[in-house]
Amino acid sequence: MTSENGATSEPGGQATLWQDASIAEADLRPAVCEFTDTWYSYGGEPAVEDVSFRIRQGDFAAVLGPNGSGKTTLLRLAIGLLKPARGKVELFGESSSRFRDWSRVGYVPQRVEGLGLRFPATVEEIVEHGLYRGFDPLAIFRRHGRSEVLEAMEFAGIAHLRSRPIESLSVGQRQRALIARAIVGQPELLFLDEPVSGVDAAGRDRFHELIASLNKDHGMTVFMISHDIGAVMQGATVCACVNRTMVFHGPPHHVTGEHLAELYGFPVDVLLHDAMHEHR
Repeated sequence: MTSENGATSEPGGQATLWQDASIAEADLRPAVCEFTDTWYSYGGEPAVEDVSFRIRQGDFAAVLGPNGSGKTTLLRLAIGLLKPARGKVELFGESSSRFRDWSRVGYVPQRVEGLGLRFPATVEEIVEHGLYRGFDPLAIFRRHGRSEVLEAMEFAGIAHLRSRPIESLSVGQRQRALIARAIVGQPELLFLDEPVSGVDAAGRDRFHELIASLNKDHGMTVFMISHDIGAVMQGATVCACVNRTMVFHGPPHHVTGEHLAELYGFPVDVLLHDAMHEHR
């Protein structure tokens, strides 16, 4: 069966999209995160209803939707903080609620405002914490400032801040410190929950460039919750528009004004600028 966005539906509601040669080849990549007929409710009120989509290795996937649409619930289901009422959620082929190999996963939370309040840790110490894998009695003999910590800070553009208390940084700088902490262990999959909330316009641009580089240049799979339509259109390779149920799933440039109107509940015009600066 073909949906309105040009997808063919498989049993169980999973869409197989755009059956040209390039996409068919891309679909051979393994799924790193998959939702299948997923439902979740808070106190009997549905937050996610019958959602099915998968994120494949190497994707930059953006989950887009208004406040209260279930975006963050999907992320919490993905990292095992919540267990679906119906259906299933898998990480690397294993139920997310039973997944334990967290060295393969990085996470950047939505808010950083309270991170440094009365917290004396330096930027370097915050980033180094991303390497923690449980108690290691030999850790005391290791030299402080391991190369991977410095590399992560340099990539995030905060190496010059390494000795600064985290509480002294701007919101954007703190968010980059959290990016460095999330990637220091070189995870295969990076989750981000509204990562530029509270960051100014210039900081948002730098942040999105950083995430795009992780995906394109370093092959990291990205799962980003966002309400920023412009950033999604520019950086993501696949987009899931969710308002409790799935409105659209596929390449961002296939999102139409009709999809966004259904998503947000009011008319939305879409104007895309491609690499040739053409309007369509």
